[in-house]
Amino acid sequence: MNHIDTQKTMLHAHDVRKSYGTKGSAQQVLKGIELRVIESEFVGIMGPSGSGKTTLLNVLATIDRPTEGTILIEDTDISRMKDAELSAFRRDKLGFIFQDYNLLDTLTVKENILLPVSLGKMNKKEAEEEFRTIANILDINDLADKYPHEISGGQKQRTSACRALIHRPAILFADEPTGALDSKSASSLLGTMEALNQKRKVTIVMVTHDPVASSYCSRVVFLKDGTIYSELYRGDKTRQAFFKDIMDVQAVLGGDTVDVI
Repeated sequence: MNHIDTQKTMLHAHDVRKSYGTKGSAQQVLKGIELRVIESEFVGIMGPSGSGKTTLLNVLATIDRPTEGTILIEDTDISRMKDAELSAFRRDKLGFIFQDYNLLDTLTVKENILLPVSLGKMNKKEAEEEFRTIANILDINDLADKYPHEISGGQKQRTSACRALIHRPAILFADEPTGALDSKSASSLLGTMEALNQKRKVTIVMVTHDPVASSYCSRVVFLKDGTIYSELYRGDKTRQAFFKDIMDVQAVLGGDTVDVI
């Protein structure tokens, strides 16, 4: 039995399709995606330009709606929710890290991080405790009173990651989280995400064009022409060995790995 069948399913996408444009000239970007993510997995999504990986992340993360198909997160069918329900679900259950940090310049690092819980159900004491815990893991405790313009890009992305995790989301979605970082800051952030996944059992789904970033994942799903082409499990392999496997699949897929969709 595959290990994925024996653990709790956090996300299940069934026959997910996404088209853009009018009926007569619709462009089908996703063509019947089947994807299951189990609790505490760190899944990378890769593919050449036009493969649909960013579109897939958007529909999984409730940023966009699928044209057809079903998406379950913790057994809740998000594809059938009305806008108000979806907004509340997104706020309470999901975390997001984007390439651009989306921090508010007029708030301190700590205020930016605590903003999501001010809108949710967590009380102040819980929020303070969670802030200290995650800020310590992400090594930004000493930045709490600084403003975004006073910290580096890597520190901004760590702040963004802390904000995404402060309300204990069911799933953390990351869209090219290292895209704007130098290699040292990128490695540091990815190492921290890997540690959060392993030590705090945070379930992560990350879109990236970078095989180095994907080598931190426990599984990598490759898209081609709107369908799942193949997938790799890291298992007991070293990150270096997994990186080589990822590069081998990319060589077969070919093409530009920067997705524009």
